[in-house]
Amino acid sequence: MADASAYEAVIFPTIAKRVQNIGDLGLWLRSRAYHDLIGYINGTSSAIQGIKSTDPMYESDMLRKLLRIFELLEKLVEKYPPLDQPQRFGNKAYRDWARDMREQLPELLGQLLPPSKQNYLNELQQYLTEAFGNATRIDYGTGHELSFMFFLCALFKAEILDEQDIVSAALRLFKRYLEFARQLQRTYNMEPAGSQGVWSLDDFQFVPFIWGSAQLSVRSPFDPAKFVEEQIINDYKDQYMFISCIDYICKVKTGHFGEHSNQLWSITDVPSWVKINMGLVKMYQKEILSKFPVIQHVFFGDLMSFDTVTAGTTITSARLGHVAPPPSKRKCIVPTLVPQAPQTQAPPPPTEALVNDQNAGDSSSESSDSSVVLRPSASASTASLVAAAEGSGDNLNDIPKDTAAE
Repeated sequence: MADASAYEAVIFPTIAKRVQNIGDLGLWLRSRAYHDLIGYINGTSSAIQGIKSTDPMYESDMLRKLLRIFELLEKLVEKYPPLDQPQRFGNKAYRDWARDMREQLPELLGQLLPPSKQNYLNELQQYLTEAFGNATRIDYGTGHELSFMFFLCALFKAEILDEQDIVSAALRLFKRYLEFARQLQRTYNMEPAGSQGVWSLDDFQFVPFIWGSAQLSVRSPFDPAKFVEEQIINDYKDQYMFISCIDYICKVKTGHFGEHSNQLWSITDVPSWVKINMGLVKMYQKEILSKFPVIQHVFFGDLMSFDTVTAGTTITSARLGHVAPPPSKRKCIVPTLVPQAPQTQAPPPPTEALVNDQNAGDSSSESSDSSVVLRPSASASTASLVAAAEGSGDNLNDIPKDTAAE
């Protein structure tokens, strides 16, 4: 048994990529990291509904320190301006920026962490440095966004961020990350990693649409049908993450919104933000978190563990459509637990069920299942948002309002 443990340690060091083939996807979907991530996303959705990004909110000293990291990263961008080169995408100055970032971030993060949390430094810096794109391909996608989500979730699991930071971690820290990621995309002309163009929800991001729709689930000043209107965008782009994303898309793309962003355009026919949020979470689980081209690049450690959860463990759902309870009454994710005895693992899904995802891809979504995405009907004006749970086929219009996400 000791020899087997040593062999396991050699194959899988403390921080490592664990999804190395299609069969490992089943293990990932039953891992502690997967459950914690979805629980964190849904818990945050419940917490931020009805709250504007511009509203005053609690910020711990640690969260303010983490925000200052982006000041250093922006100075590095000034240090490495884009080169004058012939190709349209992938400015090679990004590689210099990325190299310097990887050299400086671990030390900076180590200075921020209290002595009692230094044992988490290697794992946290791994997630953070992977969150800004790929220096070889000079691209950025939802896999890099996922790495930052691991970073945020791990901060709460390690109790480095306070439970009361749950709102500001999304509407301050993640928002700051989102803005900086856009700066990198524009400055270095980064390619979308694995983009599907008009059939993707967005070229680069996904989570801000989930959290943005959650913000609008209570006391929304406008209906979903109006989010593409110019006046709505101008009035609310600073207040709501969802509209901020729409504003950015309109700035970087030309033509009719329904043509260059058909998936998002279809959302205008969904009657409530609660239903939109439910569909987006399902779509994220199916089109991002269940795709081998994305998850093969993900690192796991002690905080975001690849260990299999106990059979019957359920994922925390988002309770939307009403004001969230105060942070002291809210439990979004479970702090890091004392290691437990190994659980008997159920066999992963059959390889043939996942074979369509075996195409080697970048760290972004490369969907092959058109039945579970936001898709247009014969007429763009009658498009609908389709629930993204595998095998569901339920139209979101059939889901009762104010029902929690499954």
